[in-house]
Amino acid sequence: MAKKQKTVSPASRPAKAPIPAIVEQSPAWLLNSRLHIIALFFFGALLYANTFRHDYALDDAIVITDNMFTAKGVAGISGILKYDTFYGFFKEEGKATLVAGGRYRPLSLVTFAIEYQIFGKNPMVGHIINSLWYGLTIVVLYLLLLQLFGNSQKEKNRAFFIAFTTAALFAAHPLHTEVVANIKGRDEILALLGSLGALYFSMRALRENKSWMQVIAGILFFLGLLSKENAITFVAVAPLTFYYFSKAKPGQIALQTLPYALAALAFLLIRNPIVPMTSVGDTSMELMNNPFLKIEGNQYVPFNSAERLATVFYTLGKYLVLLFIPHPLTHDYYPRHIDVMSWGDWQALLSLSAYLALGVYALLGLRRKDPVSYGIWFYLLTLSIVSNLVFSVGTNMAERLVFMPSAGFCLALSAGIWQLFSKKGKADAWRPALIAIAVIAGLFSIATLLRNPAWKNNYTLFTTDVQTSPKSAKLRNATAGELITTFEKLPKEARESNKGMLTEAVGHLNEALKIHPNYKNAYLLLGNAYIYLNEFEKAVATYQKALELDPDYRDAQSNIAVAYREAGKYQGEQLNNVPKALEYLEKAYQINPGDYETVRLLGVASGIAGNHARAVELFSKGAQMQPDNAGAWLNLGFAYYNSGNRAEGDKYVAKAEQLQPGISKQGAQPRQK
Repeated sequence: MAKKQKTVSPASRPAKAPIPAIVEQSPAWLLNSRLHIIALFFFGALLYANTFRHDYALDDAIVITDNMFTAKGVAGISGILKYDTFYGFFKEEGKATLVAGGRYRPLSLVTFAIEYQIFGKNPMVGHIINSLWYGLTIVVLYLLLLQLFGNSQKEKNRAFFIAFTTAALFAAHPLHTEVVANIKGRDEILALLGSLGALYFSMRALRENKSWMQVIAGILFFLGLLSKENAITFVAVAPLTFYYFSKAKPGQIALQTLPYALAALAFLLIRNPIVPMTSVGDTSMELMNNPFLKIEGNQYVPFNSAERLATVFYTLGKYLVLLFIPHPLTHDYYPRHIDVMSWGDWQALLSLSAYLALGVYALLGLRRKDPVSYGIWFYLLTLSIVSNLVFSVGTNMAERLVFMPSAGFCLALSAGIWQLFSKKGKADAWRPALIAIAVIAGLFSIATLLRNPAWKNNYTLFTTDVQTSPKSAKLRNATAGELITTFEKLPKEARESNKGMLTEAVGHLNEALKIHPNYKNAYLLLGNAYIYLNEFEKAVATYQKALELDPDYRDAQSNIAVAYREAGKYQGEQLNNVPKALEYLEKAYQINPGDYETVRLLGVASGIAGNHARAVELFSKGAQMQPDNAGAWLNLGFAYYNSGNRAEGDKYVAKAEQLQPGISKQGAQPRQK
């Protein structure tokens, strides 16, 4: 007879821990780390494939093409390590400190020097390598998040979801175009890569009790610091991470943080003799190096405390907006793209309220170790050093400055979406969570692909972004400079039909000077444009204005002489006004008697005016200045002929023939070198 089964009431059954439906239904591919690594690497790297044929742009000249150390290849590495990052560009002691705080970021320059040694001046190589470093950074971010969230089987599914989607959002974010599409941005990539790599090995060392991994963590963090100083914020991020994602006691956390402190100390000891810490608080009174200045009584004075704080919080709010809605983007947020703000501006108040709310949420999440609050802490801590709250970074804001903080944003967004959908309790709740991430990442990717072409070269970048930043004096100035440079490269026969470029440049420069009336470089470029437009008196007046601002401005000094020289040439050759030509050429000669072309033109004008003795004097000087120039000796020979001295004329014409046979057959207009 079968034994009767005992009926167990629901209340008496053993308790069974509920498993969230989103965990039970997770698909196999969502738990495949190898697949994730491959997909994330190629996704991030290939998003920038349409930059591979781009040229150098923006600050690439400072760290690559015009940097005397980088251009030496491997031989220049010692100089890169010895000096401020900008020294190789300025090539003068003290000029590197024109940029607030100074810069010591040798690691990225070392990689540029090695590339220069192997590949020469090749921007394609730089762009490809940037995309590869970026792909690697995305993978390390993914592996770190797996370490943080996957310390038990119960949390494995959540870990894979958050790690994969956070890394995907980070890879796709359009704010990163300034870092990846601009080769110079490698300093940001390597700083974050070193910092994330250090954190990854620290967590493994803590969980696996392998002290040698702490050594690796310290080395990676030190390399991150050598890439860019903002990595130092990980001295605070690291202990916070150990608190959130481990059960380590305060003493253990302090021990785990020790490699970061030692690496930071070593970095500062190396950096300080090169870029003293005292320079960090230096306040420039030039608007392009200190955005917190305003004009009062025809001179620049600092913002008051309320204006500065309101302006800073306004920019911090702009960062939040761009993280969620990255459009429109620009590489330039210099004055007055961001205007002087006060606490009467609602945007500043709204931003302050938003950051207070973030701070409260982050604090409340400390005790329960909420991953969204950790993402907020990561964002706030890494943003702090570039926020302008502690010290001025030389600009109101820049998209590259949120490259590191954006990792915290992507984590908070991903973890928040997981929490939102997992609470619904549906068996397929993971699907809408994943769809939400996919939609956001897809839109980010499209925006990135559309933004990348702007970084093709300086001309494309400046003429594109000036539409977004018309109130930036610096970008107006840069756009004008690029238009003038492009005009200069045109063949002479094409210049007349393209003078509209110069008119456009003048318009940009006048707008720049409305924004920044004491912008000496804008006056210099305006003078250059006027020379090409044959408006020489205007050119001289603008150069003189630049010299009023800076009497030692050598470019303005030399360009005044050029303006007078070209005015004299134009009056003589185009208008046949020899007296006016002589007037201008004499002024040019007084300013720069060592310019051969001025000497030659003044000699020609003097001869035409009948002052043959003066012509002989000038052509004699010209021949001494360029003894290998056959045309210079021929000019001297003809000057003697015109003065009635046939013997001397024959002697110098013969010398010209020795240097360039047949030159005398060209008559009184010898070919000049």
